[in-house]
Amino acid sequence: MKKLDWYILKKFFTTFFFCVFLFTVIAVVIDSSEKADDFVKSGLGFSQIFTQYYIGFIPYIDALLFPLFVLIAVIFFTSKMAGKSEIIAILASGTTYNRMLYPYWLGGIVLGLVLLFASSFVIPKANVIWKQFETTYIKVNSTYDPLVEHYERSMYFRIDSFTYAGIRSYDTITKNGGPFFMHRIKNNELIYNLRASTIKWDTAAKKWYLRDVVERSINGLHETLKIDKALSLTFNFKPIDLTQDENVKDKLNSVALYKYIADQQLRGTEGLNTLQVEEFRRFATPFSVLILTMIGAVIASRRVRGGSGAHLAIGFLTGALFILMDRFSTIFATKGNFPPLLAAWLPNVIFTAVAIYFYRKAPK
Repeated sequence: MKKLDWYILKKFFTTFFFCVFLFTVIAVVIDSSEKADDFVKSGLGFSQIFTQYYIGFIPYIDALLFPLFVLIAVIFFTSKMAGKSEIIAILASGTTYNRMLYPYWLGGIVLGLVLLFASSFVIPKANVIWKQFETTYIKVNSTYDPLVEHYERSMYFRIDSFTYAGIRSYDTITKNGGPFFMHRIKNNELIYNLRASTIKWDTAAKKWYLRDVVERSINGLHETLKIDKALSLTFNFKPIDLTQDENVKDKLNSVALYKYIADQQLRGTEGLNTLQVEEFRRFATPFSVLILTMIGAVIASRRVRGGSGAHLAIGFLTGALFILMDRFSTIFATKGNFPPLLAAWLPNVIFTAVAIYFYRKAPK
């Protein structure tokens, strides 16, 4: 690490955190003005609103536009350096163009790792905080959140490779549902059937409690019937697996999300593309930080008419195209048959090619 590296890194991080701070203030002001009535109706004080809502909302909104902040910061301070002929002086001193980009690589990697850790573990916890606040005080009339109203819907799922189950309706508040059925299949033949009028989660015993149970065991032409008034069983699914929470992907850390997707795949749950796109994006987005860092450095290092204004215009256009492409690929994956892995990484692949093109065209 030379003085030049520390000089560029200092400008990089200082400008980046200033951009984050400035946008955070603007976002909080706009959001608070929109939700002013809801905050007043909640009857909470400023400190309670901050600790129960904004302490979770701020990390979420910052992480959402993190790559764009990096791009703007790099373009802004590099353009200023180019305008003052500092880039020309650096290259004239014998420093190669590739060597000059070294601190940009290092800064991009550091910020990418920060975003990777935050997206995997910090942001999910933040989402739990502010979404719980919205559920309690803002979206109190929503019919979609199981924490607000009793959410009842027929659901069918696979317990293991041979066992399938279904519940006619399930109440997420009382953890009670029914009727419940379970089939076990072997060699394409039904070998076991269980039916119960109700199924309820026993919180103390961590088991499912069934009432009015009828069990049938079938072995060829022989059938065994068993009737129980009540029965306690252990299944590999829990009440959280039966809740239809549309925000579950945002609330689980990366390890929990991976396990949740694996469990849902085992049960034969459909419509997992949204979860898989989120899983892959948590690793793809930090990589985009490095790509946009290089694009910003290569674009802004060239002195042009218009100075920082022209560079920032190009930066905003590049960032807008990146976000637009990211949104479109997500929609195609969640609403169509576009592979989730490709949807998460496609913007990175395309903008890597863009970065290489700008690099080759840059005067060195």
